[in-house]
Amino acid sequence: MARGTRSQAPVRPPVPRTAVHPQTGCSTRHLPAACGVRRAARGARRAACGGIVRPALRLPQSIPLHLPGGRTLDKQLELGLDTFGDVTAGTDGPKSHPQVLRDVVAQGVLADQVGLDFIGIGEHHREDFAVSAPEVVLAAIAGRTERIHLGSAVTVLSSDDPIRVFQRFATLDAVSSGRAEAILGRGSFTESFPLFGYSLEDYEQLFDEKLNLFAALRAEKPVTWSGSTRAGLANQAVYPTTDSGALTTWVGVGGHPQSVVRAAHYGLPLMLAIIGGSPAQFAPLADLYRRALAQFEQPDQPVGAHSPGHVAATDEQAMEELWPHYAAVQARIGRERGWAPMTRDQYTHQAGPDGALYVGSPQTVATKIAGTVRTLGLSRFDLKYSNGTLAHDKLMSSIELYGTQVAPMVREMLA
Repeated sequence: MARGTRSQAPVRPPVPRTAVHPQTGCSTRHLPAACGVRRAARGARRAACGGIVRPALRLPQSIPLHLPGGRTLDKQLELGLDTFGDVTAGTDGPKSHPQVLRDVVAQGVLADQVGLDFIGIGEHHREDFAVSAPEVVLAAIAGRTERIHLGSAVTVLSSDDPIRVFQRFATLDAVSSGRAEAILGRGSFTESFPLFGYSLEDYEQLFDEKLNLFAALRAEKPVTWSGSTRAGLANQAVYPTTDSGALTTWVGVGGHPQSVVRAAHYGLPLMLAIIGGSPAQFAPLADLYRRALAQFEQPDQPVGAHSPGHVAATDEQAMEELWPHYAAVQARIGRERGWAPMTRDQYTHQAGPDGALYVGSPQTVATKIAGTVRTLGLSRFDLKYSNGTLAHDKLMSSIELYGTQVAPMVREMLA
């Protein structure tokens, strides 16, 4: 054991009762129950929720990223964008869904032009977000771009069919010449469950089983699988395949340790949704993920983070532009979930050095992103640039500043 360290509790995967081997696609019934995850999870949960915070991982200011134990992840830092297709304000009130969708395509094209690495589009099924079919919007962006990678943020796998999700993203991967990435999650809204005939009582089981099947599909070989959430498969091939032979797939998590361990079990990259609190509080989860990868004998995988923000010429301008729209979003969701409205002081704190809101001038936002990358050992940072009714022209300006000024500054700070 290395000097100054202590033994860590073993981690085990949360698995469905009927599972499938992620490489072979063969059924493996009655896998051992998760026995060590509870101890590791409790400690990580306390830290992530503001209790005992373990020291953050401190990485050298260099790329490729150097991980604990002397390991190196041979992946350059990527800087991307995420949007949910929020319905924005027009000159005469809220824009129509069709116009918002056309605006999202224009935003994706600009992101490519200013040199950003990724754009992710979220799936929702409610009036305040225009995008319910991310892959279709991403395909439109693919036809007008050359290099930017295209993904979801997230695909709500629990209420979808894993085979259809795989087929849609494999198709997007083909038409974009290998630029598609699926980010799979459960989402923070539940409208899709009753819409597509699923019960929230099956929330955990639906995601467990469907991720299990999706992991098998990624091998692009005939799959044999059985479960309780959909019909079984017997030596079934699924088409189209991809040129690379393995669709790039992440698991998006909101901070639950068991979700982190699940991603590690399948050897899939981890995307942390950091939308409140301090980003440093997620360091124990990143550490848990890397320890779980090692214990499952999986190769090192990227860790990314998604956080909201807005860039303008000055800190004051960015703060004032974003505040009324961000506050309205928080109030609307708060009414649905029993939260108190956000105060201006809370907003200012979240925009400060220790908060999860990346808002300000290019220098301010770049400094904060670079700090988060170092603390968590990130391979990607995605700025969720759409925020409620904040107007399309403000979003376009934010994207341009993020790509032309913030991104170069971040790379220089980490060089």
